[in-house]
Amino acid sequence: MSTATPPEIKADRPVTPQVLASFRLRPRRRGENSLGTSLVSHAVLIVASLIALFPVAWLVFLSLGPDKDDYLHPGGIWGKMTFANYTFVLQETKFLDWLLTTMVVVLGTTLIGVIISATTGYAVSRMRFPGYRKFMWVLLVTQMFPVAVLMVPMYQILSSLQLIDTYLGLILVYCSTVVPYCAWLMKGYFDTIPFEIDEAGRVDGLSPFGTFTRLILPLARPGLAVAAFYTFLTAFGEVAFASTFMLSDTKYTFAVGLQTFVSEHDAQRNLMAATAVLIAIPASAFFYLVQKNLVTGLTAGGTKG
Repeated sequence: MSTATPPEIKADRPVTPQVLASFRLRPRRRGENSLGTSLVSHAVLIVASLIALFPVAWLVFLSLGPDKDDYLHPGGIWGKMTFANYTFVLQETKFLDWLLTTMVVVLGTTLIGVIISATTGYAVSRMRFPGYRKFMWVLLVTQMFPVAVLMVPMYQILSSLQLIDTYLGLILVYCSTVVPYCAWLMKGYFDTIPFEIDEAGRVDGLSPFGTFTRLILPLARPGLAVAAFYTFLTAFGEVAFASTFMLSDTKYTFAVGLQTFVSEHDAQRNLMAATAVLIAIPASAFFYLVQKNLVTGLTAGGTKG
């Protein structure tokens, strides 16, 4: 097919069928959408984005209202916007103590949980020890029990170990919640990594642990990112265990501290909105750090290759 530019139609040149044929539309390539399809797709994506962003924007807007009842008449916030709520939360509440507790507990849970999940998933994926299949099913069964059933025995165990109202106690409780799911996630991801890589590591004289740390883990970064993100969000937003096992108000996590703005007879919703906006910053920052690997990690474990 010729790629020459079609001749221009001049005023003194007759319009013949041959001239019109030279202006035929370029054939649509495979996978290329028409203009109408592209417009509809972009319109749907724009509407979906607005729906997703509206609650966040609304929360930020309410946090700028100085009165606790501004949410009842939000139109009046425009004329009296202020950052006083943020100043009050940062200076007059225990927000910084909650921040310290949350970061210690969440990062500790993420680090320990991902390490245990990765080693467990790798062991079940590569090693055929007696009962390895039943072991994974036992992990899955632990997810069947609701929080209310686990609360009392966990409290008794932590109390006997003197871990009530301690960071380590809450970290261990959260690890018992996230490790079973993340172990299954990592096992599925390790199944997609060719076994020949392990054999090559052994030929080079690496131990099983050396093969795992030096060859397998670098290839499993997307899966590790998904496990870390799930662990982070689970520990970040959990309320029941944190409110039961952390007794001091200076050791509340963000999720528990946020409830202090609502009492039986009063609700300081303006301060709650400002606190919620501040709380969202660490979670958004962590998502930004791992988002490049999230899609790959979420889809890679679905098939074995």
